[in-house]
This record gives sequence, C-alpha cells and structure tokens, in this order.
Amino acid sequence: MSQVNLEQIAGQLESQSTRDRLLALVSLRNVAPFEAVPLIKKVLDDENLQIRSMAVFALGIKATNECYPLLVNILESDPDYSIRAGAAGALGYLEDPRAFEPLNRAFFEDTDWLVRFSAAVSLGNLKDPRAYEALTKALDSKEGVIQQAAIAALGEIKAVKSVDKILTFAQSEDWLVRQKLAEALGNLPTTKSVSALRYLEKDPHPNVAATAIFSLKRLDEAELIDPSADLSSGI
Repeated sequence: MSQVNLEQIAGQLESQSTRDRLLALVSLRNVAPFEAVPLIKKVLDDENLQIRSMAVFALGIKATNECYPLLVNILESDPDYSIRAGAAGALGYLEDPRAFEPLNRAFFEDTDWLVRFSAAVSLGNLKDPRAYEALTKALDSKEGVIQQAAIAALGEIKAVKSVDKILTFAQSEDWLVRQKLAEALGNLPTTKSVSALRYLEKDPHPNVAATAIFSLKRLDEAELIDPSADLSSGI
C-alpha cells in the first residue's frame, strides 16, 4: 500500500467521527502487519468500545513482535471484561507458546466467565499439553459454554487421558455439549472414544450424529481405530 494511503488511514484513525475510525480499521485488513500494527495502536485506548474490540482482535491477526506484550498487558489490566476476553482470544490466534502462562492465569483468576471462556478456547488453540489442568477444571463449570470450550480444547491438545472425564457429557441435555464431545473424540484415539462415537452417531440431534460420523471417519482414515475395540457397548 502506498505511503499516501497509509497517511490517509492514520488521519482517519484520529478523526472525531466513530464511523471514520471504524472504516480505517477495516481498511487495514490489506495492510502488512509491520505497517498495520503502529496504526492499530492508535485506537487501543479509543473511547468507543467497538473500535477498541476491533483493534484488539486485529493484533491477533496482524502478528508482529509487538503484539504479544500488548495483548498480555490488555488481558491483565483492562477494566472492561469484553476487552480482556478479546485479548485472550487474540492471544490464541498468535499461537505463541509464551501465551500459556497469562492465559492459564486468566482462566483461574479472572472473575468474568467470558474471559475464562476465551482463555479456555485459546489454550486449546495453543495445543499445549500444560493446559490439561485448567481445561479439566473447566469441565466442572456451571456455564455450559465453558464446558463446551473445555471439551473442544482437550481434543485440540490431544489429551487422551481426559477421555473418561469428558465421556460423562455423552448424555448431556445440551446438544452443543454433545457435539463438542463428538468433535473432541475424533482427536482422541482410544477404544472408549470409538465406542462413545458409535453411541453418538445415533444421537437424536442431527448435528451431533453428523459430527460423530465425521470423527469416526477421521479416526478410521488415520488408521487410529483399534479393530479389536468393543463397539457394541453403550455409555
């Protein structure tokens, strides 16, 4: 992008018009990260919550060396829970292994469920086995969305030892929880996973059944299904 256009975007980001600042942020999608991040930083403390949220999200997409410390600082100090949640989510996009510690702290220490949810999702995105403790603790949450995030993330980190724990959700009343379970089991090749997926492929909700069938196919194609597995048992 030409310097003229970058200067125009910089000017828009300092405009008194919320619309101008929003449009300027959107226009950064085609700008290289090293050019975009200095401009994104201009609105990280914007008075408009939507603009701040977009800017935080953009730091996760336009990754440079500056983005990680900026996002950690926002996660740990911003007074608005939605901005902290956005920072947690953006850290997951970075897929930087250093993010494990701040995300783990956010999960255990933040007082808002949305931040904990975002932290759980991002811990899965990191695919770091150290997240096992936090994610298994999240299974005990009273919030269904956090349970969903934890189940999915345990699959992402390929925590085979979590199978017994997550199978307790096979008869959850929430079909979204059952669907996340079917999805996660596709990453956890054990005989119990196969048996559970055979059970879930008969689920009354079509989305759950379709996910279970897909996960079984995935395990089969990867030759991860043990042919000696007892597929006749229920849950």
